[in-house]
Order: sequence, then C-alpha cells, then structure tokens
Amino acid sequence: MKKFLVFVYSALILLIFVGCSSESTKTSSEEDYITLKFFHRWQSDPHHQYFKGVVAQFEKENPHIKIAMEAVANEAYKDKVRVLLGTSSNIPDVFFSWSGEFIHNFVRANKVLDLSPYLAEDTNWAASFVETQLEPFSLEDKQYAAPWQMGGKAFFYNKNLFRELNLEPPSTWEEFLTVLDKISTTEYTPIAFGSRAPWAVSHYIGALNQKLVDHDTRMSDYDRETGDFTDPGYIKALEKLTKLSKYFNDNPNSLDHQFAREMFSSGQAAIVYLELSELRFVEPVAEFELGFFDFPELDEEKGRPGYISGGPEGFVVSSTTKHPEEAIEFLKFLTSREMGEKLLADVGFYSAIKGAVNEDNSTPLQLEAVDILLNAEGMALWLDTDMDIAVVDAYLSGTELLLTGNKTPQDVMVEVQRAAKSIR
Repeated sequence: MKKFLVFVYSALILLIFVGCSSESTKTSSEEDYITLKFFHRWQSDPHHQYFKGVVAQFEKENPHIKIAMEAVANEAYKDKVRVLLGTSSNIPDVFFSWSGEFIHNFVRANKVLDLSPYLAEDTNWAASFVETQLEPFSLEDKQYAAPWQMGGKAFFYNKNLFRELNLEPPSTWEEFLTVLDKISTTEYTPIAFGSRAPWAVSHYIGALNQKLVDHDTRMSDYDRETGDFTDPGYIKALEKLTKLSKYFNDNPNSLDHQFAREMFSSGQAAIVYLELSELRFVEPVAEFELGFFDFPELDEEKGRPGYISGGPEGFVVSSTTKHPEEAIEFLKFLTSREMGEKLLADVGFYSAIKGAVNEDNSTPLQLEAVDILLNAEGMALWLDTDMDIAVVDAYLSGTELLLTGNKTPQDVMVEVQRAAKSIR
C-alpha cells in the first residue's frame, strides 16, 4: 500500500509538472508572433481568393506575423473605413485607400503613417513603382500610400464594326461626333452606358473637367478649403456630356455599368468607356476585334495635355499601429513584383510595380492597355474620390437629372457651388 501511494503521489506530481510545462509552452508560442489587422474592399472572388493567397504566402515566409483579414463591398467599405478612422480605436494596421481627397481626409486627421522615411531607407522599393502612380497618394511632399494597382479609362471600340462602316478611331471631338452620327444610322448603339451607380458618370465629368479647366484652377476648386467652381469650363464640360448623352442607350440611369459592358461585349454597342483593367471581362467573350482610343481632344482645351481619367489604388499603414515595422513588411510584400504578377494572373489588374506586366504574362491587348497607362503624362483622378463628399453628392445627383433633361448644366453647377461654399 505504501509503495502504491508513493506511485500515485509521484504520478500526480508528474502530471502537474507536465500540465504546467504545456501551459508554459502554449503561452510562449502565442507570444512568438504578432497579429496585423488587414482591411480591404473585395469580398468576392477572384479578388478575395487572391488576397487569401497573398496572406497565406506572407505568413509562410514570415511565421512571426499573422494577418487578420476583413473585407466589405465597395460602397460599404467607404462608409465603414470612415467610421473606423473617425470614431474607433479598433483601426486596421494596413488598409485599402483610393487616391486624392479620399486619402487626404485621413492624412489631415493624422490617421495614416508617413511612408516617406521608409521609402527613403529602401531605395529599391521606392524605385519599383511607376512614377505617375505615386503622386496621387502624396500631400505636401510626403508619401502616404504605396500604389498597388494602376487605374485609367479609355474608350473600347469594335474594330470589326468600324471597318464595316469605314470609320477610324477619332482623335478630336468633332471626329468623335462624326463617328457617333454614322453609327447612329445603324442598328448598333453608339455608346453603351449605365449610371445606376453614379460613379460611372463621374468618370466622364472628371475627364471633361480636366480638359476644359486650367489645371491649377481645377486643383484649387477640388480643394475643400478653396473650391468655388465658378470657372466657365465646368459648365462647358456638362454641355459636352449632354451632347454625348444622345448617343447613349436609353435609360442609362436605370442600368448598371456591368450591363453596359456586357452590351458592348455582346456586340450590341460600338463603343464603351471602361477602365483598362476591365479588359479581363471583355477580351475572353467578345467575338470581334477590340481596340482602344483616348478621350478625344477638344478645341478649347485648357488642361494639361496627355492626362487620362483614372487613379491608382493603394494601401496605407495606420498611424496608430503598434507594429509599424511589421506593417511595412506586409506592405512591401503586397507591392512586390511577385505579387504584382500574381495580381495580373489571378485578377486581371495591372500592378503599379514596374515590369509586373510583361510579354511573358500578358496578352497583346493587355500590354497595349498598360502602355496607355505608362505613357500618360498624368492622371485626372476619379472625381468621386478626388473632392469632398458633399461636392461629389451635389455633382452626381445633379448630373443624374441632367441626363434625364430635368436640369441644365447651369442648374447643376449652382448646386455644386453651393456645396463647395458650405464646406469652404
């Protein structure tokens, strides 16, 4: 019995020791890594699967860092990220941002980290970006985001139909109207357009504003502190849009942008104004030869030549992150050439990293699209992210009524001027 009790006592002590050792090991293991919160705007595939792959590979190469990823859809993202950054202490360490006023809001509120010192320290990283994609994320000579993908728009057109009608892609506004008039005599819709989501029409306005308003004046007006929008070029831009609207399909305000893209892809429309990355949707299904042309030149242009409507998308690091070095490492991984090549392969987006889109991984049309972006002198940033949301709302709600004939260009600009004054 004594021997048995000694055995039991010894066994209990051993179990307690093993348990304590196991708990100690568990605690130690948990302390071996840190967690970064990562927030973006792509809930659906293929984008979500792409990010899951990026995260998995990063965690494999950096076992001391775990990524807690969250995603919400596009419009919901805009609202949620503003709430998180405005009122919450639960701010993501790394999160997505549009360029222009969208990111400038967060910079002024001291919510995002200045990346300039990190770019200065890692010159290879700094030199890897396409130069025109950096400036839209800067403010007062400081860099606040790493460009992730390039974005820009061009007119896609049906080359077969153009040949059939003996048409050439237009380079001037008058040539454009002549082409559209000729297509109007056929069964085809000249321009497919859907603006149920108002950002679609904002891209037309942004391109026309850039052409018809002096650059410095436009930049002053897009600034919430100085904007007054009294330059006559803004009314001329809306007049041009009104002129184009007669060549759109019926009821564009009730149709999605995707519907317009599919209308073009199926051969029902001759032309459509798309982001160049939307080639991934059109090229595989179009049963005709595709081509691109730039937004035509206008006789009365005052803006800088060679600009296209567009803007990069990128990622920022929170200024309140407890792990800035690890967040920067993840940011560098997101914007590496390897992940840029994966971005094209998995999603069809064009990375903002030099050489990520190349002859070995792209179709000739993708290379042509990227050349348009690389050869642009600058970007007329997406209007809906390049100015204060109050001005954007006035612009887009007014333009919706402009397209139905219920407002004039002058009416729209009165509302825009009133919104600008309210925040100036």
